[in-house]
Amino acid sequence: APHECPFCGEAAGRELEEHVRERHGHLLGAPGTDTGNGEQLYECPMCSLTCTNIQILEEHVNLHLEEHSFSEGGHIGDLELAQQLQSEEDKWQRSKEEKREREEFKKLQRQYGLDNSGGYKQQFLKNMEREVDRGRMQPFEYHKRKADMMESLAFGIDDGKTKTSGVIEALCKYYQNENKDVRRVWLSAGVDHFHSSLGDRGWGCGYRNFQMLLSSLLQNSLYRDCLRDTTLIPSIPKIQSMIEDAWREGFDPHGASHFNNRLHGSKAWIGACEIYSLLTSLRMKCQIIDFHKPTGPMGTHPRLFEWVLHYYSTDNEGGTKVVCTSKPPIYLQHQGHSRTVVGIEEKKNKSLCLLLFDPGCSSQEMQKLLKQNSDGTNLKLLRKFMGSLKEKQYQIVAVDGVLSLEEKTARCRASQVLTSEKIP
Repeated sequence: APHECPFCGEAAGRELEEHVRERHGHLLGAPGTDTGNGEQLYECPMCSLTCTNIQILEEHVNLHLEEHSFSEGGHIGDLELAQQLQSEEDKWQRSKEEKREREEFKKLQRQYGLDNSGGYKQQFLKNMEREVDRGRMQPFEYHKRKADMMESLAFGIDDGKTKTSGVIEALCKYYQNENKDVRRVWLSAGVDHFHSSLGDRGWGCGYRNFQMLLSSLLQNSLYRDCLRDTTLIPSIPKIQSMIEDAWREGFDPHGASHFNNRLHGSKAWIGACEIYSLLTSLRMKCQIIDFHKPTGPMGTHPRLFEWVLHYYSTDNEGGTKVVCTSKPPIYLQHQGHSRTVVGIEEKKNKSLCLLLFDPGCSSQEMQKLLKQNSDGTNLKLLRKFMGSLKEKQYQIVAVDGVLSLEEKTARCRASQVLTSEKIP
């Protein structure tokens, strides 16, 4: 094979030595230098090593070139390897993050009842089957309750098995005889308490609070015309369908999109916006008030208490200690739960205390309030002092009048950019 010049790569054949001397002699130091023994020395241009033969120099320089080529290739390989490893790490991190986001999304779907796992009916049956398996329910009772539930759902009417009536009237009697520390108390119009059942435990508080509010509105002649098609308390699946009807009318399309415009057959949580849309679609004049941050020390909300006091006391400034108003109860929402405000106490030291119906409280507990209790210990179920309400945000929905058809249409349009009034 022809010899290649180590400096320019040109094929030089047997004349390599002459080629190097003529073309690249300046790189070889002083080629042709006599050692004194008649030998010539050739200096490596890379390491200054001197060689006595041009072929030896060629091999030596080739080793340098091979080493340099390997070194360059090695560095490139390390960079490529580092980039590849980083790319694989980024890909793994993205995959891990996407998996975590999917799991969080599924968790939220389950938490808010949007995981297509069924609704009220499916949960009711599943929980009853569990009760039978544990020996807490007899098979005949299971079949009876299943038949009752199916009938209730078919007619869209609540079965009333979680209802407690007469609590407001019992409270009125209690406060008339209470002489300790209550200076004055305002109570809402009569309202029934509803608590969660086997079919909606864990997610039904919003629907139960709507039932409470509706039970009061149905007793008020002012709202009779609005509710002529709703003479009995609807079941939870029926309420879901009523909210869907409100969405179809055009109320709160942004909120509806969060539920994919579908509630019926799900365990979806609802909040203040859904309650507002439903009430307004029924021509109820109502408003959402947003207490978006604490307004008192230690994360408390005195402005919320003051608002409720103003709501109940306006037009009810009589001199009596117990003021039984015609005001409907108030829907109270915070993160993860909702309750119904049925009154407010003013203590002799001027402090305020809300009276709340909680859907999480059972009928057995609520019925204790129907009994005369001179020391008021049963009122612990209802009383919430300022230090007890320390969530970051609260929303209330308050009903105060009836809308004309024109006003309803205007509110429907406005709800398409629905914003709540914020208390500064």
